[in-house]
Amino acid sequence: MNQVRKRAPRYAAGRARTLGLPTRGTTNPNRLRKVDRWIAGTALTADALRAAPDPLVIDLGYGSSPITAVELADRLGGLRPDLRVLGLEIDQERVDAAKPAERPGLEFRRGGFELAGRRPALVRAFNVLRQYEEAAAAEAWATMQSRLAPGGLLVEGTCDEIGRRCCWVTLDAQRPLTFTLACLPSDLEQPSDLAERLPKSLIHHNVPGERVHALLAELDACWATAAPFAPYGPRARWVEAVRLLAERDWPVLDRRNRWRLGEVTLNADAVYGPNP
Repeated sequence: MNQVRKRAPRYAAGRARTLGLPTRGTTNPNRLRKVDRWIAGTALTADALRAAPDPLVIDLGYGSSPITAVELADRLGGLRPDLRVLGLEIDQERVDAAKPAERPGLEFRRGGFELAGRRPALVRAFNVLRQYEEAAAAEAWATMQSRLAPGGLLVEGTCDEIGRRCCWVTLDAQRPLTFTLACLPSDLEQPSDLAERLPKSLIHHNVPGERVHALLAELDACWATAAPFAPYGPRARWVEAVRLLAERDWPVLDRRNRWRLGEVTLNADAVYGPNP
């Protein structure tokens, strides 16, 4: 007996296949506030959005609740009035559940690493790639990079459940550009506590002889040297530790106003090595 073949679902142009696997979907309000604040307040990302002919931002893998996409739209809205946020989820049930949160400038669709056929100015992909093997995560990077608009950026990283410990890398269409560590300094015994939140591209390289291990070890040493600042609070100690890191010729890109937020951003060469 001939079997009737089911027709594959039809998608808009560029969406013939949704790429990726569902995440656990767990999220919390304000979980991504540190990276959102960094995107809005850092020249690299803010200028890219201001200059984009089409200021489309994609929140990839927003999870079982649309709250992080809603917050992203709120936090980036001040950059320009026509900025739009598109939340993408590979799980259609999550998309359907997010629909009531739609509003002008915020919508939700099914999609994965192919970005639903869109060409965004910026993609935020957080807590999406940790479930993948390193090679598969690299392929996902390449897929997303290939779909960025000219001048577009990908911000990919990981944070803990309440957003106190975060690490992310920012890429353009060709290569990693910057690497950021962000934390609540009072939540740390030492900066290398952030190692558990390294992106997939780095987490397995946190071993002696690798660049990211050397960075965290140096930052721990700076933190120890900054111990006299502890009476002024963990934030003051963090600022001094980062100042010492920069003094030791690590390629720190930001300044004290960002360090006071519990951040440090470096040239990506510091952890990935120079590009060929």
